[in-house]
Formats: sequence, C-alpha cells, structure tokens
Amino acid sequence: MTTRALSLPSPDATCALAATLAPRLRPGDVLLLIGGIGAGKTHFARCLIQSLMDEPEDVPSPTFTLVQVYDVPTGELWHTDLYRLSDPDQVVELGLTEAFDEAICLVEWPDRLEDLTPAAALTLSFEVTGDETRRVTLDWQDARWDSRLEGLS
Repeated sequence: MTTRALSLPSPDATCALAATLAPRLRPGDVLLLIGGIGAGKTHFARCLIQSLMDEPEDVPSPTFTLVQVYDVPTGELWHTDLYRLSDPDQVVELGLTEAFDEAICLVEWPDRLEDLTPAAALTLSFEVTGDETRRVTLDWQDARWDSRLEGLS
C-alpha cells in the first residue's frame, strides 16, 4: 500500500486538489471518500465534478438521493453517499457495482460497501485539523495510481 498525506489550508486548497486530480481520472476509477460529517468529502466531490463539466452546474449532495449521475467528457461520473444504506445488497440494487467498471465513481461513506469495495480504488481520508484546515491522506494499492498521482500537492 502506498500512502501520501497532504495539508489543505483552506476550502480553496481542497478545490484546487480536486481540480488537479479530476483530469487524471478515467472510467473505472473509484475514489473512496472517508471522513466524519463536515470533514470536506462533499466539498471535494463537488469541486471535482464541477471542474470536469463543460458548463459547471449546481452539484447537490446525494445524501437523500443516494446517487447523482453526471455526464462529463470522459463518460459518466457517479457521486454516491451511502450514509443511509443499511445493507451492502442495496449497493447492488443501485447499480453501483456495475458503475465501478464503467464510470468514474466518488463514494462517500464507503464503509457501507463492506466486501464490495473495489481493490483498485483510491482512498481519500479527510480529517479536520482546524476551522478551515484539513488533512487528506491518499492510500492505494493499484499501481495505476502511482503515475496519476505524481506531482499532486
């Protein structure tokens, strides 16, 4: 497993990280966003999605809809919030396991996936370090992330 930790001194820095990572993503990439409520998961996801759109639009949190699907130049992007799921079987019912192979997927509360968690996923763990500051730790096992994350700061 490879790990890299980054300090994010402001919400703008979180957006900058998302905008830098976004064009490096391809269909079949899964980002697991971990952190407590208010840690910056949705802010990061919103910035990433908007940076990929030809014409940025409102990006609501999928807390109540569970899944929001966006068309971006590389194909579909799925933003999911699994907080309200009680059983991993619901992940299959949503079509998320298929999306893992065919779309870019951003998954908030990925602990709900249990054994459905893709092994090749990139994990981003967000931690509150101050009123507006965050620390994000990136973890991955799949070698495809090595080159894609070069120069990321």
